[in-house]
Amino acid sequence: MSKYWSPIVSTLNPYVPGEQPRMANLVKLNTNENPYTPSDKAIEAIRAAASADLRLYPDPLALDLRKAIAARYGVEPEQVFVGNGSDEVLAHAFAALLKHDQPLLYPDISYSFYPTYAGLFGIDAVEVPLDAAFGIDIADYRRPAGAIILPNPNAPTGIGLPLATIEALVAEHPDQPVVIDEAYVDFGGESATALVPKYENLLVVQTFSKSRALAGLRVGFAIGQRPLIDALERVKDSFNSYPLGRTAQAGGTAAIEDEAWFEETRGKIIASREKLTGELKKRGFEVLPSQANFIFARHPDHAGQTLAAKLRERAVIVRHFAKPRISDFLRITIGTDEECARLVAALDEIL
Repeated sequence: MSKYWSPIVSTLNPYVPGEQPRMANLVKLNTNENPYTPSDKAIEAIRAAASADLRLYPDPLALDLRKAIAARYGVEPEQVFVGNGSDEVLAHAFAALLKHDQPLLYPDISYSFYPTYAGLFGIDAVEVPLDAAFGIDIADYRRPAGAIILPNPNAPTGIGLPLATIEALVAEHPDQPVVIDEAYVDFGGESATALVPKYENLLVVQTFSKSRALAGLRVGFAIGQRPLIDALERVKDSFNSYPLGRTAQAGGTAAIEDEAWFEETRGKIIASREKLTGELKKRGFEVLPSQANFIFARHPDHAGQTLAAKLRERAVIVRHFAKPRISDFLRITIGTDEECARLVAALDEIL
């Protein structure tokens, strides 16, 4: 603690990202990165944008990127907001839409950036417990609320809600903004973007980091009716009016337009997820039903922390959360089939 800090700094509990270790022959399955290289078209566009024009500011409206996203999801460009990864988009949503007299609601086992943002922006929040099967029950959200945010599929569980359930939640709270965080939706979930024209209180947030394999580029976006997007833009332009650089805009535009690459790679990841789920179940693991690019699994005879440590000794890194109810689970990113096979071989040694 420093005497130069603002008062809020000492009250913050910063988000802790997944480890980025430097180990030889590493199988890195801890941060839900895409195991495949990005679209060739995206790489070419990034290279082309890395030109002498970098001396110039980028388009503050990111219009080409917003047009490409709008075309992909059947909305208007003015209904699209873009930012540096979905984390920045979520931060603007917390500031612009989620602070009200009544508390913000989100799941107790969920993306751990939510309580971080709530603390940063001084938002009163209530964590709503998952049910006994680690699912989200929208009946539990029928309580006083100023706003609601849910990941769908949820993280770290990977469990998704069907679109009809998301619509029911949004319809039940017409006076509250509802943010659906769809970082992993492309791996088997149903996107709520189709509901945006019908519901003025709905904001859907997605990222290019997972299904577009551009975690290193930092591109995220939100889709909503114009008043919600206007609120995000007002916060952005009071903070950083040039959030996305030229390379990010160019790469993101090319990536969203390369549908063939998208379908091929997400298909591979879904197939590998189902194969790995079967292999773990054969070895006695309980594996929650996942619609994400990771699985959440535990073994009845082995503590999660112990398994994670023993895997690390074998140069296989997975994510462990030392939290109530989930301390015996491991969150395992879906890698290539070769990487998944190395994980299984390491588990066979341990078990």
